[in-house]
Amino acid sequence: MKFVIPSTELLNHLQLMGKVMNSKNTLPILDNILLQLQDGKLTIMASDLETTLISELAVPSIQEEGSVAAPRMMAESLKEFPEQPLTITVNPDTFQIEISWATGKLTLPGFDPQEFPKVPEVEESATTINFAAPTLNEGILKTIFASAADELRPVMNGIFFDMTGNYATFVASDAHKLVRYRRPDVKVEGNTSFILPKKPAALLRNILNKEQDVVEVAFDSKNAAFSLSGYKLVCRLIEGSFPAYNTVIPTENPNKVSIDRVELLSVVKRIAPLGPAGTGLIRLKLTENQITISAQDLDFSQSGVERIACQYEGEELEIGFKSAFLIEILMNLHTQEVSLEFSDSSRAGLILPIGEDPEKEETLMLLMPMMINA
Repeated sequence: MKFVIPSTELLNHLQLMGKVMNSKNTLPILDNILLQLQDGKLTIMASDLETTLISELAVPSIQEEGSVAAPRMMAESLKEFPEQPLTITVNPDTFQIEISWATGKLTLPGFDPQEFPKVPEVEESATTINFAAPTLNEGILKTIFASAADELRPVMNGIFFDMTGNYATFVASDAHKLVRYRRPDVKVEGNTSFILPKKPAALLRNILNKEQDVVEVAFDSKNAAFSLSGYKLVCRLIEGSFPAYNTVIPTENPNKVSIDRVELLSVVKRIAPLGPAGTGLIRLKLTENQITISAQDLDFSQSGVERIACQYEGEELEIGFKSAFLIEILMNLHTQEVSLEFSDSSRAGLILPIGEDPEKEETLMLLMPMMINA
């Protein structure tokens, strides 16, 4: 195996593969990245048995085809290279890797590529849906922060793709906050769904930032395959039924606030550090055309309060939230103004962007309240 490749191009692919690999693996071969050179293309693959990422790049200068399992330290070495061509040679008997350039060379141990696990495949009867890359990217970006890390409820540890003939809905929740993001531009036949784990969702987010083409998603009851231009990601899905998320969204919310999102975010960030470290409680008192935001920690004799002008319709209301969750939600909305809707202080509050085009997207964020001690 021998070929010439630009250093930064190879490094970019190897670094992405590193995000798939675990620090501890049950199979030693998974500490390596598979390189396969064939038909003018270099195929690069990494796996943790649950998630497999494959990338392809054209190699204009190939002297000998072959394959090798290369150690992850290869990417660490390439970080220090300026942009230049590298000649990579692999001994077919010992799998030793030699990387040479104009002024030097280095050698790394390689391993038998036959030990690398095969790529999981979805069934021939798998459901296939096409997403525009920006649509899929936005669905992941808007929801992944709200997914859980709960060993007792694994179905919450990912993004729920809930698709009907009218739209695709992306949902994530950790039981404290919930995000529902709908896209009417995704058309499917019938109703279908799956739960994508957080790790492959984060990998897709890294890849989709540079994609504009259509992404083909094929999935069965166990696995999903995402096919992009130059990349393919295959992962095991989370098995089980996602909670009936629509039932927890309050529909009657007479108390409504319209407020500048950036200003509210800044105030919450200023006041929140003065609240109790254990709970992070922050209070919102809603009165006519004004929100008073306050926090206090009696143990350390510290407190803060600030008022913001707003448009408010409803009765006077005081409600408490965990400040870190409120900050997360406000940071993951991007309109200038948001609407806060409440039924009462004991039920979940809705935070909605103002100015979204409902024909293109629909975002709803829900936050559970905290008890306010007298």
